[in-house]
Amino acid sequence: MATTSHYGPSSSSLERDARRIHDDKPVSPGSIAIGVVIGRMSEFFDFFVYGLASVLVFPQLVFPFAPDRLTGTLYSFAIFSLAFLARPVGSVVFMTIDRMYGRGTKLTIALFLLGGSTASIAFLPGYAEIGVWSIALLALFRLGQGFALGGAWDGLASLLALNAPPNHRGWYAMIPQLGAPIGFALASTLFGYFVANLSSEDFLSWGWRYPFFVAFAINVVALFARLRLVMTKEFGTLLEQHELEAAPILEVLRVHGRDILIGAFVPLASFAMFHLVTIFPLGWMSLYGNQPIGTFMVVQVVGAMVGVVAIIASGLIADRIGRRAQLAICAVIIAVFSFVGPILIASGNNGHDAFVIIGFGVLGLSFGQATGSISSRFGRGYRYTGAAFTSDLAWLVGAGFAPLVALSLSSRFGLTFVGYYLLSGAICTLAALAFSKALEQRE
Repeated sequence: MATTSHYGPSSSSLERDARRIHDDKPVSPGSIAIGVVIGRMSEFFDFFVYGLASVLVFPQLVFPFAPDRLTGTLYSFAIFSLAFLARPVGSVVFMTIDRMYGRGTKLTIALFLLGGSTASIAFLPGYAEIGVWSIALLALFRLGQGFALGGAWDGLASLLALNAPPNHRGWYAMIPQLGAPIGFALASTLFGYFVANLSSEDFLSWGWRYPFFVAFAINVVALFARLRLVMTKEFGTLLEQHELEAAPILEVLRVHGRDILIGAFVPLASFAMFHLVTIFPLGWMSLYGNQPIGTFMVVQVVGAMVGVVAIIASGLIADRIGRRAQLAICAVIIAVFSFVGPILIASGNNGHDAFVIIGFGVLGLSFGQATGSISSRFGRGYRYTGAAFTSDLAWLVGAGFAPLVALSLSSRFGLTFVGYYLLSGAICTLAALAFSKALEQRE
């Protein structure tokens, strides 16, 4: 039975007991890797299910009053961005829960909230049934997703990195990133199946709801996979050494505010591209393309598999040339792609497909090393919270508004402006890497 602190029931004593029970059963890096991938896959599945529905469903279901489909999609993308605004708030609140009640309690609440918010969207009535309340509920559930994701930061990626051999840091850094294309492929496969096999009326009536039901079950599986690793001796040792300890956010900002700011801009090229090869192309195709949506979603699944291969390759390359050099080279490649990409999209179905598949390849090479690039600058006791808050800000600045901005610019000024938007991310990444290196040399 859990002990009770002056804050209330805590899972910390149960976690310590579990670690003592399994003290003679060390967990392998492979087991940690599997748990990390499952956890990240569940998070990205939840977000991509919503992202796909923001193109395929919500413009018609929640915003039928919009003067045209483009405006409805822009409204939908605006609500899409809310989760990234809520994520840093969730991190602050759940870090407090972590310190007071334990990592297990925090993860349980966060993942049930994440799965519950996503599954609740499956029951969402349309604007025709309840009017403006449909918009309000959709916004509430999206905020719930973002708030919960802020609390889903478990430190397992850091556990994996801290157990990595010195000459394989890049390889171990890429493993958590595999969850993104896998989660996207799973979400796209589910949606694509219903799009291809149902009439438009049936899909908009009930077919789109099934992927949101699946999200809750996936989050339960991910919760048990994560809790199993939180209860390990290795996790407990690093927790006792303050490597994975939750610190007050104001203290972290005071000590490492500059590192958080730099770290938020280092992966900007990768994060800016993230939704430009996933959500934006689907939106553009649904509005201006003539390829069947079900067929195009198959292309996106193929692209995701290319992304998996590219992420794996990023680990091998980073171990040879270094993570910073890898990110700099990829930022230059993304800058080049920012000029090529709009030409591909404008050249018809084949070009559109090539944009997705090539884009996923470029994204994977960069994204595979994006989130581990700055965590080494955080001191012991600040790494866990610092890495979480840095990630939140990077996603907010780089990816949160990307579909909305890209579709707004391209529909008004042309596809070339999507390239300019992506180019700005590449420039920010190169500037942040240069600034980070200059600071290290000065120190």
